[in-house]
Amino acid sequence: MSVSVRIPTILRTYTGGESEVTASGASLGEVIADLDASYAGIKGRILDDSGELRRFVNVYVGNEDVRFLDNLATPTPDGTQISVIPAVAGG
Repeated sequence: MSVSVRIPTILRTYTGGESEVTASGASLGEVIADLDASYAGIKGRILDDSGELRRFVNVYVGNEDVRFLDNLATPTPDGTQISVIPAVAGG
């Protein structure tokens, strides 16, 4: 299953400057593993040491925040768009 992944500016050094890349996998976890196989090191910027999504990284499958779905087990049907968005903090 092929999906489109939108990459934030801060992670584009891993994708050679590409803002959108293609990956495959039946779940978000599989897609992230596939991304890391093609773009070494990107997984470590999305997941923490325990293998969970980093606290300040938001991931959307379609328009839905995966934290309100099944996190890394969220299904990623063929053609789905995934967005990786770093959280913005400030006052």
